[in-house]
Amino acid sequence: MNQNEKDLAAFQTRVRQMILRFQELKQENQDLYAMVDENEQQIEELKAKLAQQERDYESLKMARMLEITDGDLDGAKERVAGLIRSLNKCIAMLSDEK
Repeated sequence: MNQNEKDLAAFQTRVRQMILRFQELKQENQDLYAMVDENEQQIEELKAKLAQQERDYESLKMARMLEITDGDLDGAKERVAGLIRSLNKCIAMLSDEK
């Protein structure tokens, strides 16, 4: 083999190595893009789940506020009814004194 043939063989070997490396990198790139797509999908699912949880929390908070309001309303009604009874007793006692 002369020098040109040796150089040509070395060049061919290097080109084959570069092609193999390119194919490896291309596959790695595809795998990474697949991972990115999967992660983006997971992020979107988590965002949707978070939004739903926030809506559920707001609903529960509103229900709790209504529950407290209803309890206060019942208590207030009882206090007003008690005051009315006391007032009626006072009126009855004043009426008896006349």
